[in-house]
Amino acid sequence: MAAQARGQQTRVRILSAALAEFSRQGYDATGVADICSAAGVTKGAFYYHFATKQAVFLELLDSWLRQIEGRVRQTMVTEELAPTRLLGMAHMARQVLRDAHGQLPMFLAFWAQAARDPVAWKTIIEPYRQYRDLFAGMVENGIDEGSLRRVDSEAAAQTILALAVGMMLQGLLDPDGADWGRAAENGVALILDGLRRRS
Repeated sequence: MAAQARGQQTRVRILSAALAEFSRQGYDATGVADICSAAGVTKGAFYYHFATKQAVFLELLDSWLRQIEGRVRQTMVTEELAPTRLLGMAHMARQVLRDAHGQLPMFLAFWAQAARDPVAWKTIIEPYRQYRDLFAGMVENGIDEGSLRRVDSEAAAQTILALAVGMMLQGLLDPDGADWGRAAENGVALILDGLRRRS
Protein backbone atom coordinates (compact mmCIF):
# COMPACT_ATOMS: atom_id res chain seq x y z
CA MET A 1 0.00 0.00 0.00
CA ALA A 2 2.82 2.39 0.89
CA ALA A 3 4.54 1.67 -2.44
CA GLN A 4 1.27 2.23 -4.29
CA ALA A 5 0.76 5.57 -2.51
CA ARG A 6 4.31 6.63 -3.33
CA GLY A 7 3.77 5.67 -6.95
CA GLN A 8 0.60 7.76 -7.09
CA GLN A 9 2.41 10.72 -5.52
CA THR A 10 5.17 10.41 -8.13
CA ARG A 11 2.59 10.36 -10.92
CA VAL A 12 0.90 13.46 -9.53
CA ARG A 13 4.28 15.24 -9.23
CA ILE A 14 5.08 14.42 -12.86
CA LEU A 15 1.71 15.75 -14.04
CA SER A 16 2.04 18.89 -11.93
CA ALA A 17 5.58 19.52 -13.19
CA ALA A 18 4.54 18.89 -16.79
CA LEU A 19 1.65 21.35 -16.46
CA ALA A 20 4.02 23.99 -15.08
CA GLU A 21 6.67 23.39 -17.76
CA PHE A 22 4.19 23.25 -20.65
CA SER A 23 2.62 26.47 -19.33
CA ARG A 24 6.02 28.14 -18.94
CA GLN A 25 7.64 27.24 -22.24
CA GLY A 26 5.07 25.42 -24.40
CA TYR A 27 4.74 21.79 -25.41
CA ASP A 28 7.37 21.63 -28.15
CA ALA A 29 10.11 23.33 -26.12
CA THR A 30 9.56 21.12 -23.08
CA GLY A 31 11.49 17.86 -22.92
CA VAL A 32 11.11 14.84 -20.68
CA ALA A 33 14.32 15.94 -18.92
CA ASP A 34 12.70 19.30 -18.08
CA ILE A 35 9.69 17.57 -16.58
CA CYS A 36 11.84 15.12 -14.60
CA SER A 37 13.99 17.94 -13.24
CA ALA A 38 10.94 19.99 -12.19
CA ALA A 39 9.28 16.94 -10.62
CA GLY A 40 12.44 15.74 -8.91
CA VAL A 41 12.20 12.27 -10.46
CA THR A 42 14.42 10.11 -12.66
CA LYS A 43 13.68 9.36 -16.29
CA GLY A 44 13.10 5.77 -15.23
CA ALA A 45 10.33 6.91 -12.87
CA PHE A 46 8.87 9.06 -15.64
CA TYR A 47 8.76 6.20 -18.14
CA TYR A 48 7.35 3.84 -15.52
CA HIS A 49 4.24 6.05 -15.38
CA PHE A 50 4.11 7.49 -18.91
CA ALA A 51 5.25 6.01 -22.21
CA THR A 52 5.92 9.40 -23.82
CA LYS A 53 5.74 13.14 -23.28
CA GLN A 54 2.60 13.06 -25.43
CA ALA A 55 0.97 10.65 -22.96
CA VAL A 56 1.47 13.19 -20.15
CA PHE A 57 0.14 15.95 -22.37
CA LEU A 58 -2.96 13.94 -23.30
CA GLU A 59 -3.67 13.09 -19.66
CA LEU A 60 -3.50 16.79 -18.76
CA LEU A 61 -5.75 17.62 -21.69
CA ASP A 62 -8.25 14.94 -20.71
CA SER A 63 -8.23 16.16 -17.10
CA TRP A 64 -8.94 19.74 -18.22
CA LEU A 65 -11.79 18.64 -20.47
CA ARG A 66 -13.29 16.45 -17.73
CA GLN A 67 -13.25 19.40 -15.30
CA ILE A 68 -15.16 21.52 -17.80
CA GLU A 69 -17.58 18.67 -18.49
CA GLY A 70 -18.21 18.25 -14.76
CA ARG A 71 -19.17 21.91 -14.45
CA VAL A 72 -21.39 21.69 -17.53
CA ARG A 73 -23.18 18.65 -16.11
CA GLN A 74 -23.80 20.50 -12.83
CA THR A 75 -25.77 23.16 -14.69
CA MET A 76 -27.95 20.44 -16.20
CA VAL A 77 -29.24 19.21 -12.80
CA THR A 78 -32.00 21.76 -12.53
CA GLU A 79 -35.67 22.17 -13.30
CA GLU A 80 -35.11 25.65 -14.72
CA LEU A 81 -36.21 26.53 -18.25
CA ALA A 82 -33.65 26.19 -21.06
CA PRO A 83 -32.71 29.92 -21.25
CA THR A 84 -31.88 29.96 -17.53
CA ARG A 85 -29.74 26.82 -17.87
CA LEU A 86 -27.87 28.30 -20.85
CA LEU A 87 -27.16 31.46 -18.86
CA GLY A 88 -25.95 29.25 -16.02
CA MET A 89 -23.40 27.71 -18.38
CA ALA A 90 -22.22 31.19 -19.34
CA HIS A 91 -21.78 31.96 -15.64
CA MET A 92 -19.64 28.84 -15.38
CA ALA A 93 -17.13 30.50 -17.74
CA ARG A 94 -15.96 32.67 -14.85
CA GLN A 95 -14.64 29.65 -12.95
CA VAL A 96 -13.12 28.07 -16.07
CA LEU A 97 -11.19 31.26 -16.84
CA ARG A 98 -10.16 31.63 -13.20
CA ASP A 99 -8.77 28.08 -13.23
CA ALA A 100 -6.94 28.73 -16.50
CA HIS A 101 -5.30 31.96 -15.32
CA GLY A 102 -1.55 31.90 -15.96
CA GLN A 103 -1.69 28.79 -18.14
CA LEU A 104 -2.10 30.41 -21.56
CA PRO A 105 0.82 28.53 -23.19
CA MET A 106 -0.63 25.24 -22.01
CA PHE A 107 -4.09 25.86 -23.43
CA LEU A 108 -2.71 27.25 -26.67
CA ALA A 109 -0.57 24.11 -26.85
CA PHE A 110 -3.71 21.97 -26.54
CA TRP A 111 -5.23 23.64 -29.58
CA ALA A 112 -1.97 23.82 -31.54
CA GLN A 113 -1.26 20.11 -30.96
CA ALA A 114 -4.81 19.22 -31.98
CA ALA A 115 -4.19 20.90 -35.35
CA ARG A 116 -1.28 18.60 -36.20
CA ASP A 117 -1.62 15.52 -33.99
CA PRO A 118 -4.50 13.12 -34.80
CA VAL A 119 -4.53 11.68 -31.27
CA ALA A 120 -4.69 15.12 -29.64
CA TRP A 121 -7.30 16.19 -32.21
CA LYS A 122 -9.50 13.22 -31.37
CA THR A 123 -9.11 13.87 -27.63
CA ILE A 124 -10.12 17.52 -27.92
CA ILE A 125 -12.73 17.35 -30.69
CA GLU A 126 -14.97 14.69 -29.15
CA PRO A 127 -15.92 16.79 -26.10
CA TYR A 128 -16.62 19.80 -28.35
CA ARG A 129 -18.97 17.68 -30.40
CA GLN A 130 -20.62 16.45 -27.20
CA TYR A 131 -21.09 20.06 -26.05
CA ARG A 132 -22.57 20.97 -29.43
CA ASP A 133 -25.04 18.09 -29.10
CA LEU A 134 -25.75 19.08 -25.49
CA PHE A 135 -26.47 22.70 -26.46
CA ALA A 136 -28.61 21.54 -29.39
CA GLY A 137 -30.59 19.37 -26.98
CA MET A 138 -31.08 22.31 -24.62
CA VAL A 139 -32.33 24.47 -27.48
CA GLU A 140 -34.71 21.69 -28.54
CA ASN A 141 -35.93 21.43 -24.93
CA GLY A 142 -36.53 25.18 -24.96
CA ILE A 143 -38.55 24.87 -28.17
CA ASP A 144 -40.60 22.00 -26.71
CA GLU A 145 -41.27 23.86 -23.44
CA GLY A 146 -42.20 27.03 -25.33
CA SER A 147 -39.43 29.28 -23.98
CA LEU A 148 -37.56 29.40 -27.31
CA ARG A 149 -38.87 29.90 -30.82
CA ARG A 150 -38.45 27.31 -33.55
CA VAL A 151 -34.93 27.53 -34.95
CA ASP A 152 -32.26 25.24 -36.34
CA SER A 153 -31.08 23.81 -33.01
CA GLU A 154 -27.72 22.64 -34.40
CA ALA A 155 -26.92 26.07 -35.86
CA ALA A 156 -27.85 27.68 -32.54
CA ALA A 157 -25.65 25.18 -30.68
CA GLN A 158 -22.69 25.86 -32.99
CA THR A 159 -23.09 29.60 -32.39
CA ILE A 160 -23.17 29.16 -28.60
CA LEU A 161 -20.13 26.87 -28.70
CA ALA A 162 -18.23 29.29 -30.95
CA LEU A 163 -18.99 32.08 -28.47
CA ALA A 164 -17.74 29.93 -25.57
CA VAL A 165 -14.47 28.99 -27.29
CA GLY A 166 -13.90 32.55 -28.50
CA MET A 167 -14.50 34.02 -25.05
CA MET A 168 -12.14 31.49 -23.50
CA LEU A 169 -9.40 32.33 -25.98
CA GLN A 170 -9.85 36.07 -25.49
CA GLY A 171 -9.86 35.63 -21.73
CA LEU A 172 -6.60 33.68 -21.89
CA LEU A 173 -4.91 36.10 -24.31
CA ASP A 174 -6.04 39.29 -22.57
CA PRO A 175 -7.13 38.40 -19.01
CA ASP A 176 -7.22 42.03 -17.87
CA GLY A 177 -8.89 43.36 -21.04
CA ALA A 178 -12.42 42.78 -19.80
CA ASP A 179 -14.55 40.91 -17.31
CA TRP A 180 -14.71 37.86 -19.55
CA GLY A 181 -17.14 36.00 -17.32
CA ARG A 182 -19.58 38.89 -17.65
CA ALA A 183 -18.82 39.14 -21.37
CA ALA A 184 -19.73 35.46 -21.78
CA GLU A 185 -22.99 36.00 -19.90
CA ASN A 186 -23.80 39.08 -22.00
CA GLY A 187 -22.98 37.17 -25.20
CA VAL A 188 -25.28 34.29 -24.33
CA ALA A 189 -27.98 36.80 -23.30
CA LEU A 190 -27.71 38.41 -26.74
CA ILE A 191 -28.05 35.02 -28.45
CA LEU A 192 -31.00 34.15 -26.22
CA ASP A 193 -32.64 37.46 -27.08
CA GLY A 194 -32.80 36.22 -30.67
CA LEU A 195 -33.92 32.73 -29.66
CA ARG A 196 -36.65 33.59 -27.17
CA ARG A 197 -40.21 33.00 -28.21
CA ARG A 198 -42.16 36.22 -28.52
CA SER A 199 -45.60 36.18 -26.90
